[in-house]
This record gives sequence, structure tokens and C-alpha cells, in this order.
Amino acid sequence: MSTLFTYLIIMSMTYQMPNLPYATNALEPVISQQTIELHYGKHLQTYVDNLNKMVPGTEFEGKSVEEIVATAPDGGIFNNAGQVLNHTLYFGQFTPNQIKSEPDGQLAEAIRRDFGSFENFQKEFNEASTSLFGSGWSWLSIDNRGKLHITKEANRSNPVRSGMTPLLGFDVWEHAYYLDYQNRRADHIKELWKIIDWDIVASRMQ
Repeated sequence: MSTLFTYLIIMSMTYQMPNLPYATNALEPVISQQTIELHYGKHLQTYVDNLNKMVPGTEFEGKSVEEIVATAPDGGIFNNAGQVLNHTLYFGQFTPNQIKSEPDGQLAEAIRRDFGSFENFQKEFNEASTSLFGSGWSWLSIDNRGKLHITKEANRSNPVRSGMTPLLGFDVWEHAYYLDYQNRRADHIKELWKIIDWDIVASRMQ
């Protein structure tokens, strides 16, 4: 399994909850403690529990979540594996003590190359996040040639389905923001930039 998914550990054929790398109230006021406790503690836990019930005895037994999401047909196993993978990446990319408001190094160079500037990238990512109809995710990913892409993924899907590596993901399911922002998805998206750990995002390029 690649280092991209070190937050998710498979032990004795059992999928485990990823460790939350900060206290449940640490991301306030961007994301409230109540939202973290429900989103991470309830929604993600349910996906993990469902996956552990569904996988044994199937062709996906013993496979990583990444492998399942990349190859499983639509259905219950794919739905739950997709949300385990998505949320593992999502919760792992935040920090309560942001040091960099934008990336540097190789990731910054790739963003400038493929989007013109960080500001242009941020604008395009915000547009993808706010314009996705219904529930889903917006992702910054890198393909096997090193090119960056912004994609909108409906419901539980992930760019690994297209052979890409996800770097940064915004959850636009209503349960991710409704307690804090109600129907103001755009406000939620704007605030998320304040808690991104760009070193974590950049490390996923490897």
C-alpha cells in the first residue's frame, strides 16, 4: 500500500478508523467540534463498520481500500470503500495551526505550470466545489505523467477510479458543513483554505 494511505491501517483483515491528528475542537471556527464528532465519529465510523461487514468472503477480501475503490463495481462495497478512502484523506489534510497559506516546492511549481497561479487554481477549485450538483467531492489529483487535474466526483467516487492520485479533497455532502454553514456551501469552501496542511498535501504526490 502506498504511503498516501498511511492513515488507514488494515490489521487482521479488518479496516480501522484513521487516527484524527488533532482534537475534535481544534479546527474551530472553520469546522465545529459538533460537526467533527458527527462527521468523523458517526458517518465515517459507519462506513468503516459497513465495509468490515461486506468485504469478508468476497473477491475484495485482503485488498486495500485504494484497490477496492479502483476496481469494485458500483454497489455497497464500492460505496463504503469510497467514503472510507475519501474521509481518510479529508480528515488527514487539515491542521489547526496552518503555517503556509499556500504550497511551496514541487507542488507550487506544478500548480503554476498547470493553472497559471495559485490564485487561479484556488478559483477553479472553489468553482468546482460550489457548482457540483448534489452530494460529492472536489479533488486536486495528479496523473501518472505528473499533470494536475481538478475533478468533481459524485457521491462517493474518487480519482483513483481514473488512475489518478488524489492530493486534496473537499467534501460537499451537506453533513460536512450544514451544522456550521447551513446552505452556504460557498462560505464553507472559502473557510477550508485556512486549515489546509500543505505539507501533507504535497507529500501525497510521492
